[in-house]
This record gives sequence, C-alpha cells and structure tokens, in this order.
Amino acid sequence: MFHVGGARSALFNWVMARQSGGTLVLRIEDTDASRNSPEWTEGIIRALAWLGMDGGEYEGPYFQSANADKHVEAAARLRADGRAYYCDCTRDEIVARTGDSHKGYDGHCRDRGLDPAPGRALRFRTPDEGQTTVVDLLRGKPVFENAVLEDFVIARGDGSVTFLLANAVDDISQGITHVVRGEEHLSNAPKQQLLWDALGAEPPVWAHVPVIVNEKRQKLSKRRDKVALEDYRAEGYLADAMRNYLMLLGWAPAGDREIVPWDVIVDEFRIEDVNSSPAFFDVKKLKAINGDYIRALTPEEFAAACLPFLEDAPFDVDPAVFAALAPLAHTRVAVLSEIVPMVDFAFLPEPPYDEASWNKAMKEPAAAILDGALAAYRDAPWEAEELKTRLEAVGAEHGLKLGRTQAPVRVAVTGRTVGLPLFESLEILGRETTLARIEAARARLT
Repeated sequence: MFHVGGARSALFNWVMARQSGGTLVLRIEDTDASRNSPEWTEGIIRALAWLGMDGGEYEGPYFQSANADKHVEAAARLRADGRAYYCDCTRDEIVARTGDSHKGYDGHCRDRGLDPAPGRALRFRTPDEGQTTVVDLLRGKPVFENAVLEDFVIARGDGSVTFLLANAVDDISQGITHVVRGEEHLSNAPKQQLLWDALGAEPPVWAHVPVIVNEKRQKLSKRRDKVALEDYRAEGYLADAMRNYLMLLGWAPAGDREIVPWDVIVDEFRIEDVNSSPAFFDVKKLKAINGDYIRALTPEEFAAACLPFLEDAPFDVDPAVFAALAPLAHTRVAVLSEIVPMVDFAFLPEPPYDEASWNKAMKEPAAAILDGALAAYRDAPWEAEELKTRLEAVGAEHGLKLGRTQAPVRVAVTGRTVGLPLFESLEILGRETTLARIEAARARLT
C-alpha cells in the first residue's frame, strides 16, 4: 500500500529535483524486516510509475539494508569518539527512576562505561547545553533546546541500527541535499542534524510538509480512511487527476485554479509557498477534478480507459454497442468504474432490478404510460428524437411532463431511475429489446 501522503511527498521531491536539475533518489528503508516485503516495494514502484515517475525519473531504488555494514561502522565510530555509549536500562527501570511513564531516558548509563553485550542498546549522547536549529523551507528555523533532547537509541540490543542513524548515514553517503517529508518527522530533525554533525557532514535542507487530514480534521489513517493510492487507481481515478490533486494539498497555483497542466505545475511550484497548516483530503473535490480530466479525454481515449473496468464486469460487452454508448457516458462519469452500472443494461439479458427505483417510478399512471409507450413504439421510426416526441404525446394524454412520463419507461428498460440519455439509449438498444422489456415491466405491474 502506497499512502497518498507518501505519494504527495514523492511528487514534491520530484518537482524540486526537476526544477533544480537535481536527482530524485528512491530509497527503500527495509531495515525492519517485519514491516517490509518485496511485494510492498514492487507496489511502491508501480504506484510511482502510475504517477509518472518511472525508473528514468529517479535514481534507485536503493535498499537501506544493503548499507548495513556502513551503519554499523558509523555506530562504532560514534562510540569511539565519545558521542555514544551502551545502555542496559529497561523501560520499567527508567519509569521507576523518573516516576513518570511519559518522560524520556534519564541518562543513567552515560558514565558507566558499559561494553557492548547482548541486550545493550547504543545511545547517542546529546549535548547538555546549546541549541539545534533546523533550517526548514516551510517553517523557518525551528529551534530545539539540546537539554530536552533525550539520549536516543542509534543501535538496538541485537546490534541493528535504528532509522535515525541509518538515514543519516545513507543521506550522507548518497549526497542528499534536500529532504521533503511529512511534518510528523520534524521532531526527528534535530536528532538527525546532531548525527550529521557528529559524523562530520553538513545537514540537508529540510521541508516538513503539512499533515493530511480527513473531513473531521483527523490525520488520515489506513485503519479508518481510504489512503492507498492503489485503491483510487482501482476505482477509476486518472493518474493525471490524482497527481494534480495531490499537488494542491498544501499548495495553490496562481489565479485560484485547480485544474493545472503538469508542465505548469513544475514551472510554478515553490516549496516555500506550501502552507504549513493541515491539508484536507477532500474526496469530493478529487472526484470533481477527476471528472474534469475524464471529460477532457478524446472519445477514443475515454473508451480505451473504460475497457479494463468492462473486462472485469459480470457480462460480455459488444464492442460496437459500447462504442455507441460511450459518447453518452463520457460527460456523466466521474470515476471510470461508474461506467459498469451506467451501461450494464445494454449487455445483460434483462435489466438490473433496483427495488427503490422500481417503487419510485412504477406509481400510477405507470401502467397506462407503459401501455401508451408500447402502442407508440411498435411502428415508430427508431431514432431518438422520434421516440422522445411519441412519449411526450403519451404523457400529454395524462397531463404529465416528459420527466414524469419517461420514469417508468426508463426503469422498465434500464432498471434505474437515472442513467444515460433515455431516448439515445433506446435507439442503441433496438426496438425488439426495448419493447420486450416494457412488456415485461407491464406484466409485472399487472
């Protein structure tokens, strides 16, 4: 699963790299085996490629686990330089000493001179005085008092290094100059800068982009919200629309626009202009933008984009019939998966049955309207305008406007109260099938 927040950060990094002539680096942080698998890595690569970042747009992928020896060497160097020490304290022991389960480590082992041994973690010794300033392109220069930074673990009791040290070592060895990531990592930045300094390197320029929240202003959670980029793709969102929308989460182009060509975004985007306030992931707005992108497709592009969804539908599609229906659906589809219930009536042996639609449409004088439609359509020239005119005449006999008159006919033929333009659909469906369905609905009413 590739989180939409990670996708946005990747896009921001990509645009900055393109603007500066730099290189986007894809690194898979796989040192925690319990949270990584080849399938997840492949999913990230596929998701990036869908957004336009194929293998030619970035360097990598690199795997953090391949640098394990460098990580261990860095940990040993920090200890040799007096910047790290071994600790055998358990969490319960720390709480017992501090009397507060919320307090961090109290520095108990700083001067005990412990040697490495199984179960002993290696902690970085943070400075007792002074400040660490983080240069952040969105947030200015946040200042962190060193005295309140606990001595954090850089290598676990089994000898494996933690995320903080592994990242610092890899960033230094790969020449990383800019890091754009979520604001939840801001608290890690001073610790990582201290590591960079201890390893004799200049820290990167940071940009901690705003957290993404749902409609209740809660941080997006995979347990509660739809956050996987793959899910949106499977539902029928276009890559161009998703890419456009993700770039709007915290940033706005000039002129109060929302639909912005990618080349224009690359030209206009400035990371410094990203708002630091939480960004609302508005699914309704995303869907509206996706609908705009769908309508901008050529008829041929639209039909081709729909095919994968129709291939998975529970019916066989007649290509000629779909080619006739596609122009009717083109302006009515907001996500491509909507094409299936919009055209299924034309390929199923009987129209789908929707109880709510039936009950709504088949009220008096529905039976009389169906009888009138049958009589009017048996010898009618089979083209949309004539079918409309004849049904209008049926409605006029009952004092009804066309909208009310066509409701029972639409449900009889398509199974639903809403859908494609009715009379064009009847023309494509044909006289024989149309009359048979109206007759079946009339018999059911009886």
